[in-house]
Amino acid sequence: MENVETLAKKRLEPTWFSEIRENASQLIGKTPYPDFKKLKYKHWNLHLTGNFIPTESFASKANVVQAGENLAQINLPDEYRKKGVIVADFHDALQNYPKLIKKYFMTKGLKASDDEFLAEHVAYLQSGLFIYIPKNVKVETPLTCEYLQKAALGSEYVHHVLLIVDEGSNFSYIEKLTSQGNEASKVNFVCEVIAKKNSHVHFTSIDNLAENVTSYLNRRGYLEKDAKVDWAMALMNDGLTLGDFNSDLVGDGSHAELKAVGISTNNQVQGINTRVTNYGNNTIGHILQHGVSLDKSTLIFNAVGHIMKGSKGSDAEQESRILMLSQGARGDANPILLIDDNDVMAGHAASIGRVNPEQLYYLMSRGLDKKMAERVVIRGFLSPVLEEIPTADLKQVFSDLIERKISEK
Repeated sequence: MENVETLAKKRLEPTWFSEIRENASQLIGKTPYPDFKKLKYKHWNLHLTGNFIPTESFASKANVVQAGENLAQINLPDEYRKKGVIVADFHDALQNYPKLIKKYFMTKGLKASDDEFLAEHVAYLQSGLFIYIPKNVKVETPLTCEYLQKAALGSEYVHHVLLIVDEGSNFSYIEKLTSQGNEASKVNFVCEVIAKKNSHVHFTSIDNLAENVTSYLNRRGYLEKDAKVDWAMALMNDGLTLGDFNSDLVGDGSHAELKAVGISTNNQVQGINTRVTNYGNNTIGHILQHGVSLDKSTLIFNAVGHIMKGSKGSDAEQESRILMLSQGARGDANPILLIDDNDVMAGHAASIGRVNPEQLYYLMSRGLDKKMAERVVIRGFLSPVLEEIPTADLKQVFSDLIERKISEK
């Protein structure tokens, strides 16, 4: 177990960042817990203590591989170097790009004071990745990053990704979060996306954490004028999961599309908060969530659209749907619209139900047995995110994960 001061010294951090850690540690126990409607999670033992166990490296086709706190592999396309794209270990970036870290780390969409798990995240941060796309750069090749968590008994994985896409740039980012082993352990993973004026970010994530891994996942977008972020997130974890996914539409004309899918199995519980907050004028925030609950598992989608006072001409739409494929499965889809201004558009749709028997009958009449027919329905139900995945290899990874999860039924 390591305390905050030991963590800072071990990583040779600059004094200013050590102070950020120390300030965050003073907030622990004084900040609120994240609000997840219809979910009781405080007994999950998500609190961090600073316990760290090294992670072995592994072979991967990804551009960047981080195994625990180690940057095990970095293999960037020539295009990145020619265009001045920066991809660096977070602690190296503290030394080499301090101005950018000081300006953007936990200062925009997220703050350590927001909730208990964010305060602990900053205090006990172990590892991370820093990505910067310069102004007016169009990057054709997606950056694929694989993050490996050592699921050893009692270990904690506390990781931070800071992605800054500067004005007028276009960038695609893919992250895969995977466990090594299946012992009782914790993950506290935060990703900040800063989309500057007129930028466009394509964000794809696939989470595949083991059954005995309890995780807190927080992804936050901060969008300036006329920026756009397209989110496609697949939650394929097997353990207890809190997912907090938000976009702050700060600049006029900014636009976020959040698409998330999840499958829960066995006795698993997954609670997903997805929020878009419209601050600027003529902003657009759309949420689409589809999930499948099997066995005795629980899947909860909370979709929140909040149009703030003064956000004229803005649009907040959301859709959350859950299929339950077992008698013991539980699903909740909770639409929440908060409208503080006039001259706006807002709407929501939510449903919880079983597989349509007419769909099954049609497929079975074409020669499929019941299990195969259910697979076809599930794949179609989750297609909104599958279609957004930018590479064929990653599409196959996602398809394989869907097959694994539904085969557990």
